[in-house]
Amino acid sequence: MFQDLSYKLGRIFKELRGHGKVREGNIRDAMREVRRALLEADVNYKVVKGFVDRVGERALGKKVLDSLTPDQQIIKIVHEELVRILGGTPERFELSGSPAGVMIIGIQGSGKTSFSAKLAVHLRKQGRKPLLVAADIYRPAAIDQLELLAHEIDVPVYAARDGRGVADIVGDARLEAKRGTADTLVVDTAGRLHVDQEMMSELSDVKAILEPEEILLVLDSMTGQEAVRVAEEFQKEVNITGIVLTKLDGDTRGGAALSVAAVTGKPIKFAAVGEKVVDLESFYPDRMASRILGMGDVLSLIERAQETIDERKVVELERKLRKESFTLEDFLDQLQNLKKMGPLDQLIGMIPGMKLKGAAPADVGEQELMKIEAIIRSMTLEERRSPHIIDGSRRRRIAVGSGTSVQDINRLLNQFQQMKKMMKRVSKIAGALPTDFPMS
Repeated sequence: MFQDLSYKLGRIFKELRGHGKVREGNIRDAMREVRRALLEADVNYKVVKGFVDRVGERALGKKVLDSLTPDQQIIKIVHEELVRILGGTPERFELSGSPAGVMIIGIQGSGKTSFSAKLAVHLRKQGRKPLLVAADIYRPAAIDQLELLAHEIDVPVYAARDGRGVADIVGDARLEAKRGTADTLVVDTAGRLHVDQEMMSELSDVKAILEPEEILLVLDSMTGQEAVRVAEEFQKEVNITGIVLTKLDGDTRGGAALSVAAVTGKPIKFAAVGEKVVDLESFYPDRMASRILGMGDVLSLIERAQETIDERKVVELERKLRKESFTLEDFLDQLQNLKKMGPLDQLIGMIPGMKLKGAAPADVGEQELMKIEAIIRSMTLEERRSPHIIDGSRRRRIAVGSGTSVQDINRLLNQFQQMKKMMKRVSKIAGALPTDFPMS
């Protein structure tokens, strides 16, 4: 996400660093380039104007111009202003009622039904008992899709195919929840190809019956300025409480994310970053701003690792590192964990200093992971556990079995040995630290 914008902003800041002492003319030129980069990312032009004006005014201050590191001062200002237009302080998604109601709204094709299932998984992790409500009775197979997703995540769903209207379905689902079957109703409402009065009237009826704590507007981040227009219409008619951005993993421009919170005044609460039901992140403006500027997002990376990696395996891995018994078999296991955490380009974007410059590096990374996995799987169990026995003939056999070359095998084995040495040093340093040393 934001790959193009991140690359362009990085190039602008690199140019500033090249001047050593930054003057007013340098800053004005940089702001002109920032404006162009944001507009090309499909950010709302009013948002762009306000952003550039504020950054420019602050960057031209005496503190920045007289600083020994003016480029760092300007990056700090840009980061703070990005956080501002992304919503400022994050708002936690917390429900208190029982049953609590959550309305999922948006136009057709924005990803409402998929998000409803993802939200149900998120709520269950918080200890709540969600009930999915199929309130889209117009789109063909909408009920079937929600039931299929509900079965996949093992969450109950309330659906009706007997001709009842939407208001009756939601009312009956609420009665069902009050009987103790659930404490949270996630209502997947119908979308239209465009915002119309009939749709808004139906949503008003559902709102009156459900009395929701949250009304979440789901927006397709790849639609750019159209998403902003849709958000304005829904905000005017329904008074939404928050925004959800879907397909953020496929949006290299990011215009919707950088516009919608500033235009509507409503917070972005979630970002869907993949197709799996677990691919949902709470939205933190400061973390997203850091990703855009290539500063990484270590906290989100840690949270994702904690959700996908077995804690017992982490303890076992630490034990092996201390005993220097880490093998290619363990390395393969770590690759599997890495794949569970999501697409490689997303993970790289969370690591400070590892900003991607376009789409190609991500593709290469995924291909390299697949190649390494194929090579290791073509080895015998003995070879994985004792790589030092892999001689010339074994390397040729492994290359044929994995569809790679002997040079690829040599490269992997060399990288593995270097990694073991590095891990050995890290392990010794960690072992020498006092037990109360703050590791986080």
